[in-house]
Amino acid sequence: MAVDVTVVGGGISGLACARAAAAEGLSVRVLDRGRRVGGRLASRTLWDRPVDLGASYFVVGESAPFAHVVAGWQERGLARPWTDTFVAISADGEQQKHGPMRWATPHGLRSLAVDLAEGLDVRVKTTVEAVEPYRVDGEDAGEVVLAMPGPQAARLTDRAPGAELDWEPVIAVALRWDRRQWPADLRGAFVDAHPDISFIADDGDRRGDGSSVLVVHTTAQRARHHLDDPAGAIPAVVAATRDLLGIADDPAETFAHRWRFARPTAATGQPFHRAPGLSACGDAWGHRPAVRTAWESGHELGLALAGS
Repeated sequence: MAVDVTVVGGGISGLACARAAAAEGLSVRVLDRGRRVGGRLASRTLWDRPVDLGASYFVVGESAPFAHVVAGWQERGLARPWTDTFVAISADGEQQKHGPMRWATPHGLRSLAVDLAEGLDVRVKTTVEAVEPYRVDGEDAGEVVLAMPGPQAARLTDRAPGAELDWEPVIAVALRWDRRQWPADLRGAFVDAHPDISFIADDGDRRGDGSSVLVVHTTAQRARHHLDDPAGAIPAVVAATRDLLGIADDPAETFAHRWRFARPTAATGQPFHRAPGLSACGDAWGHRPAVRTAWESGHELGLALAGS
């Protein structure tokens, strides 16, 4: 069946684009190669609970449309304010770092993608081989939207928007202890100028269940050493985490997930890329890579498609 818009990529940006276009009366389908929607809003069930392995949190910011969506999530128990204070760990010691309110989710960030996908024609486990204006794998597809990192889009077309942008890899390592061995008010920690790790999140705190689980993001430097063997990063991550937080014991269980294209090193400053038949959206298309940026990029592109 012919559609007005085909979105390739079922992360938050692609789903926001699809929802906005569908709300304006366009027929839309979403194709994603994964088993589930979410993209980098990734939550995996580990140790009988969801663990966020992609984005660590989100910030609402000043976007009224996104704030409206977040208010709905909060009302239905899908999202909650988490913390406005992290620890900054550097060679000079630790200090409290205050900032905007970070939001988290009781059921994992992927639950927000599932909510956005509700009612849409979403087809998972669908591998796309090639796209061109108005066509996907040689078939009529209406307006085609690439909602993915530019280097991934470049595998589908030689005219991929944003293919020239640089992206950094990250390996997210989940660590479970039998008991908590770090400060109760840790929340999260930015780690500055460390060769192995860049961020630590208290997953039990952000989930709200108090589980003794940390999720640690490696530096891009450490991730590049282990792109073909993510689990190989675990020993360095465990050693750094224990040292920085003063944890006496090794974790009881661990898990590592690779993100080859975790985040763009810079954003374009434009809300999205719009061209007849082949457009793009995502967190590289705003002013600062973030969950909010990805949603806004997709939402605004969906409205633009409907308006044209």
